[in-house]
Amino acid sequence: MIQRQPVIQKPLPRLLIFASGTKTSGGSGFEKLVWATRAAGDGRLEAEIVGVVSNHEQGGVRERADRLGIPFHHFAGPFDGEGYLQMVASFDGVDFVGLFGWMKLIIGLDPRKTINIHPGPLPLTKGMHGAPLYETVLAAYRRGEILHTQVSMHFVTPRYDEGPVFLIAQVPILDGDTVETLSRRVNRAEHEYQATGVQMVLSGAITWDGIPGSHVSKLIAPWPADSQMLMSVHVAATAVG
Repeated sequence: MIQRQPVIQKPLPRLLIFASGTKTSGGSGFEKLVWATRAAGDGRLEAEIVGVVSNHEQGGVRERADRLGIPFHHFAGPFDGEGYLQMVASFDGVDFVGLFGWMKLIIGLDPRKTINIHPGPLPLTKGMHGAPLYETVLAAYRRGEILHTQVSMHFVTPRYDEGPVFLIAQVPILDGDTVETLSRRVNRAEHEYQATGVQMVLSGAITWDGIPGSHVSKLIAPWPADSQMLMSVHVAATAVG
């Protein structure tokens, strides 16, 4: 008689999310990632989200965490290397850290395992967020310096938005755009592509050794084109080894 060997499933990577939100709202990107881990078929994020951290004790992030059944920790500082390491250690077995709307500088975490999503082109909008970011993008567009904006995903270093970018989702700018209309379009793009970027890093398809060096880039194509978004996705990461 032939006995079948039991199938041993590899444990899912354990992802901790940092998301600031506000005292009344926020956390939509975090929630979209949670639902991506619970999806079936294409688009599923192969990860276990072990928790979410916010610098607001009450607010949108906590409301979503409670509703989704995800452990929530309030982080009031200190926002230094020791503080971040202690916060991450308060969760069991974290493999990766993802920043999705986190507004504080990250110090002390492993840059190879820490990623961020940024709602603008880099380095044009480095260190910026909210209305000033979109005002900068629209001004550059009206001067003819850029043709579109973008969502950028990158590894995290101790300087704002200076880690190597590994995913770019191009987002169109319309002549009549305002800060509000453009921010909504970019937010939809973040939600559309963030799970893809996270999956590439967690699966090892994109890696970085944490040391500044030469970059390699690759165009991923063809991607399904959204008639309203008109996005193309590029990946770029520092070569390992």
